[in-house]
Amino acid sequence: MLPQMSPITFARIAGALYLTIAVAGSFSIGYLPSVIIAPGDAAATAEHLLNTQSLFRLGILADVIVLLAEIALTAMLYVMFRSVSRTLSLVAAFARLGMIVVMGINLLINLVPLLLLTGGGTAVAIAPQQAQATISLIFEIHALGVYVWGIFFSLHLFALGVLMVRSGFFPRVLGAMILFGSFAYLLDALTQITGTGGTVVSAIVIGLLAIVTVAELTFAFWLLIRGPNISAWNKLNPIAA
Repeated sequence: MLPQMSPITFARIAGALYLTIAVAGSFSIGYLPSVIIAPGDAAATAEHLLNTQSLFRLGILADVIVLLAEIALTAMLYVMFRSVSRTLSLVAAFARLGMIVVMGINLLINLVPLLLLTGGGTAVAIAPQQAQATISLIFEIHALGVYVWGIFFSLHLFALGVLMVRSGFFPRVLGAMILFGSFAYLLDALTQITGTGGTVVSAIVIGLLAIVTVAELTFAFWLLIRGPNISAWNKLNPIAA
């Protein structure tokens, strides 16, 4: 039973959170690194960071928004699907919470480069070249952190996809796409962390990422605009009905 509101209203709030995460995350994880990081050039990376401090701080704010929205959405998805399978809903929730913990650690790591560059704390004792090299290394660690939380996210999406297919609350094809596409994050993480893979694997990852991205965005808008199938919802939540 959803807490003191209709399933449609509940779903719309979840959809709004989903889209908030998509927008803020695209900025901080997708756009911002492309502006600041110059691959293989520590001095240029440090210079870009120095010249875009306000943008970088905005990215930190976006990460904070993502973290808070993720916690709320995780709880709401658990409540939404627990009548389908409490065990699978817990798996989905704990996997996403594990992802959130890694994201929090990654946020902390991402605060260090600006501290080194602006000379905060003990950073004044570090030589410029050493600081530049350290900043590049930290950004690389942060990038690896994204792949680590992708492992947890892969498990979450797999469980969520199964729940969507079994529930009938939403189009089953979306659940199947999320379930199938969930392997993109796992495969991408494993190849990036271990330094393996190749052209074929990269093509598979890109294809799966396209599938799961389309499915997730469609799911978010479906939550926001239409909500769950009330007939299917009432069958699994007779008390609420």
